[in-house]
Amino acid sequence: VVLFSMAANVLEEDSMEQDIESPVTIHQPKLPKQAREDLPKNISKECAKRKIQRYVRKDGKCNVHHGNVRETYRYLTDIFTTLVDLKWRFNLLIFVMVYTVTWLFFGMIWWLIAYMRGDMDHIGDSTWTPCVSNLNGFVSAFLFSIETETTIGYGYRVITDKCPEGIILLLVQSVLGSIVNAFMVGCMFVKISQPKKRAETLVFSTNAVISMRDGKLCLMFRVGDLRNSHIVEASIRAKLIKSKQTKEGEFIPLNQTDINVGYYTGDDRLFLVSPLIISHEINQQSPFWEISKAQLPKEELEIVVILEGMVEATGMTCQARSSYITSEILWGYRFTPVLTLEDGFYEVDYNSFHETYETNTPVYSAKELAEMASRAELPLTWSVSSKLDQHAELETEEEEKNQEDQNERNGDVANLENESKV
Repeated sequence: VVLFSMAANVLEEDSMEQDIESPVTIHQPKLPKQAREDLPKNISKECAKRKIQRYVRKDGKCNVHHGNVRETYRYLTDIFTTLVDLKWRFNLLIFVMVYTVTWLFFGMIWWLIAYMRGDMDHIGDSTWTPCVSNLNGFVSAFLFSIETETTIGYGYRVITDKCPEGIILLLVQSVLGSIVNAFMVGCMFVKISQPKKRAETLVFSTNAVISMRDGKLCLMFRVGDLRNSHIVEASIRAKLIKSKQTKEGEFIPLNQTDINVGYYTGDDRLFLVSPLIISHEINQQSPFWEISKAQLPKEELEIVVILEGMVEATGMTCQARSSYITSEILWGYRFTPVLTLEDGFYEVDYNSFHETYETNTPVYSAKELAEMASRAELPLTWSVSSKLDQHAELETEEEEKNQEDQNERNGDVANLENESKV
């Protein structure tokens, strides 16, 4: 019994730990074997348990929650935007509740006017002129309030000219009803016509790649538009999210650094008709200048890409976002082409949109490649792939020479044996 109770307690504690840890457990990218061997055991265990928290999720939603906001009155000062930003279920609930409460409020006032004037005591009296004809209770007052505010006007319940307080209330309800209609219908229209859903048809590649392009090491990712209606004035920009410590010792969490994707050359302004590969040249101004293939998995960074433009159909501004962490950056890969020329038109194969293929890419950082090029007295635009081919040819020649030397040694040994026998 004691053993059974102890086992039950252990299982209960394990289940509680799993319940606590499971919602926030995020798997780390697998480090290379060399990196795992170089790290101490205790540090490698800490890295395995370390959480990689995205700043922007793959679907573009920002993973930030605002807490301890004391100035909540600011949400009420901008009530229109607050209502538009609410979820649909809350928006519809507020829409129904506003109209229902308004009708009930004015229906109660109509019933109080009739009650205070004594109209309820003279129901069916032809000699008595009520404030509202055929109003005989709260339900009929509620129906008359709905007819007044929505301007339905069935004609059965009508206000008479012997009730000045009723005429004033009719004016107030008509004006306030128009304001409520304009406000709520405006909220619903803006909610429906928001360009957030248009961003769902703007896609980013699952991975970013690093490879050579025109003799330069570049970071690349692909964007595409699934709709035939184009994004007008489309532009792309990228941010590097990485913690930083200044020279004075100040720690800046989630520091944002611009990644140049063609700002000075105008390549960041896109004509997004077919999928495009966005390229960032890794030069001295790039934050990836000193990062090599072996060092990349050890970096804790995130690349946030933002695509902006106007929806052609509505003219409203649209923004689509995505992000890439270190495990989603592939070193030595390129994107598979998706555009083909058919009979009289170009066809885009979106089945290959996220596909990549491996290519010959040096494992050194851009800084090391530049130093190698300067030592060889070659320009920075020197092709590294051709240099690698030269190294391969030199290694082949050295192997052939070593083989010939070995054959000569074997021949000399054989001659010595023959002479000894003679």
